[in-house]
Amino acid sequence: MELALTVLEIVAPVFLLAGVGFVWVRLGFEYRMQFVTRLAMTLAVPCLIFTALMKTEIAPAALTTLSVAALAAYGAVTLAAGALVKLLGLEIRTYLAPLIFGNTGNLGLPLALFAFGQTGLEYAVVVFAIMAVWSFTFGIWVVAGGGSPLMVLREPLVGATLLGGLFLWQGWRTPDFLTNALELIGQLAIPLMLITLGVAVARLSPGRIRQALWLSLAKLVLCTGVAWAVGRWFALGDTAFAVLVLQIATPVAVTSYLLAEKYGADSDAVAGLVVVSTLVSVAALPVILAVLL
Repeated sequence: MELALTVLEIVAPVFLLAGVGFVWVRLGFEYRMQFVTRLAMTLAVPCLIFTALMKTEIAPAALTTLSVAALAAYGAVTLAAGALVKLLGLEIRTYLAPLIFGNTGNLGLPLALFAFGQTGLEYAVVVFAIMAVWSFTFGIWVVAGGGSPLMVLREPLVGATLLGGLFLWQGWRTPDFLTNALELIGQLAIPLMLITLGVAVARLSPGRIRQALWLSLAKLVLCTGVAWAVGRWFALGDTAFAVLVLQIATPVAVTSYLLAEKYGADSDAVAGLVVVSTLVSVAALPVILAVLL
């Protein structure tokens, strides 16, 4: 009973904030998705990443091990998802990226924070940054049928990750007034991303729901299993292991839908995966958390 209450305390704020965004749109209120997303991804999230890395008290060796483990996990998930898409005869441009990339920002970061505190958030930021780089390079290449790897260098969150890593490595700190300002901006990130997730789900027009259901379940099993195996292989500490599994097990990212819409893949099918996998995660993520805690 105590474990169930602990899990509820962790997941309830996450899904309640997403619910706020969902209800807000359903009530007909205005929500400028493009503006809020740009504000979060170019300002709030980079500030969150930079300050989390700069101020982390986790040993650099532990962060390096987690980084390598996350790279290995995403590599294994990419290969397994590619094999599954080929086996089922699905279109690679539409289905591969959603099966690889989870919602590590909107859901993964707040869940890690609420479940494991500041240490969990610092670990989660590392996994999120690696996922973002892989998504902005390989992910776009798959959906668009091409693209330059240098595109990733234009993303503010990548710059924030590199700069935060440099400050961590050198032991540097920004002046207190600047640190406080950056932290204040970074605190916008999690509520903005959660509310925006609810807005996105409310506005999507999902298609192929039955197919989306079994693909969502397949993604959940595949990603959780790979992350679990990789985390054990690298002998990660308890918190780092839990964060890796939790991050990679998150449902299909809304960005997968945005990329499909932008580059002419089957966006309705991807919308179905986003909506269904998010609903599946409402039941699945608490169970995974209960096992990890």
